Parts: sequence; structure tokens; C-alpha cells
Amino acid sequence: MAQTAPPAATPEQTAPDPNAPEFKWDNTTIDYGTVTKADEGNSKREFKFTNTGKSPLIISSCRGSCGCTVPTCPTEPILPGGKGSISVHYDINRVGPFTKTVTVTSNAKNPNETLKITGTVNDPDAGKTPAPTTTPTPAAVTPH
Repeated sequence: MAQTAPPAATPEQTAPDPNAPEFKWDNTTIDYGTVTKADEGNSKREFKFTNTGKSPLIISSCRGSCGCTVPTCPTEPILPGGKGSISVHYDINRVGPFTKTVTVTSNAKNPNETLKITGTVNDPDAGKTPAPTTTPTPAAVTPH
């Protein structure tokens, strides 16, 4: 039985679009450092970027690697030369070190980008022993 070669790829299928939008990230990893449990003021960070391509950048989705990492993406197209940001909220009630990712899907030259957050959440009450409860002892009764 003769085998036929698959059809050759056309130039449109293999050549990247020279006018496609493109992310230029200020950073792709954000280190929260050490934060305190339940300190909501420290739970959000932003990934900032510029569209360095020649056409509008449209972000179709942003997904956190788990329910504790919630990204918020721009809903409007980012024009060429325009700036945008992706806000990430991490559940600061989970004690211990963490490394989580956010996957950004768009119409950019690289359609799937992975961003990373790291840090450690400390519990200021961990290791503390509760104050002992004292039970009053009855006073000694002395005979009269």
C-alpha cells in the first residue's frame, strides 16, 4: 500500500504574523516576600505590560493555577503601544510558602503566557501557646 505525504504547509500557516500584538512584561514573576496571614492589604499584586506589536492585543482569559489565586484581566483591547495590567489576588489565609501561576491566553504572537507569584504567609499566632487558664484553689480552712 502506497503512503502519501501530508500536504505541505502553506506560508500562511507557518509564518508568524509580523503585525501580531506582543506582550512586553515589566516582570513575569512577582515575589510577595513574607506576608502576614489575613493581611488583605498584602493580598494583591499587578503584572504590568505593554503591547509592543502592531495590532490590538485581546486577552481572552486569565486563569489561576488554583482557587487561591484569582487574576483579573483587562476586558478591552490594548492598542499598539498601550499599557495594561493583570491584577492577582492570593488567598493570604493559607499559611506557608507558595508558588502559583497565572496563565494568560490572548491573540499575541505567543498566545499562552505563564506568570508566577511566590512568597510565604506567616501566622503570627503560630507557635504561641495559649495563656494558661487558672482555676482558683479553695482557701485553706484553719480550725479556730
